[in-house]
Amino acid sequence: MTVLNMLFDSIEDIFKAILNHPFLKELSEGSLNEEVFREYIIQDYIYLTNYSKALSLLSSKMPKDEWQKTFIEDAIGVYEVEKAMQESFFSFWNIDRKKLEEVRPNQVTLAYSNHLISTIVLEDYPIGISSVLPCYWIYLEVGKKLAEESSPNPLYKKWIETYSINIKYENIVNRILKIAEETFSELDEKALKKVKRTFRLSTIYEYMFFDAVYKRNDFPFEF
Repeated sequence: MTVLNMLFDSIEDIFKAILNHPFLKELSEGSLNEEVFREYIIQDYIYLTNYSKALSLLSSKMPKDEWQKTFIEDAIGVYEVEKAMQESFFSFWNIDRKKLEEVRPNQVTLAYSNHLISTIVLEDYPIGISSVLPCYWIYLEVGKKLAEESSPNPLYKKWIETYSINIKYENIVNRILKIAEETFSELDEKALKKVKRTFRLSTIYEYMFFDAVYKRNDFPFEF
């Protein structure tokens, strides 16, 4: 069993919970409240801005020039692939980009973003890789699963196809998985345990991201 297989097996319970979450179930069925989906896209817009910054920070810690270049390219590439989708939704909803800059992150968006950046800054690069890996990998796997039935709602179908049939996105993910496999395979048991724990925590945040938007959880006070 490869290290990556071991990692994904270690989050099987969370991955199943993500697939069975009512947000994704209803999105696939076409019955998801569009207001909930719109809030998800807005929060994801905020998150991806921070994710891009996290990848830029991570690139500076890479031990190989090729890997450094990969994460720099991904800071732009992931941003471009998903932002293109988001921009099309914002245009459909007539959402002004300037107003988006005034939107607050919810509890999970802020916590997840801070988790990534603090991990990358404070920990060694293998732990940093494990923190950003679920965002790449989970969305690819979720997209493939949902693509089996897609969605009768054209908005939701477009979201699914961004992660399921977009070759550019899949190539981005596979390139990072290759770096992760090579990195993690060289770690001792203690370091690998930390990788596994960080990977699992980021995956939990992926579940919580859908959950917070679906349940409309937010901070109890304005700030």
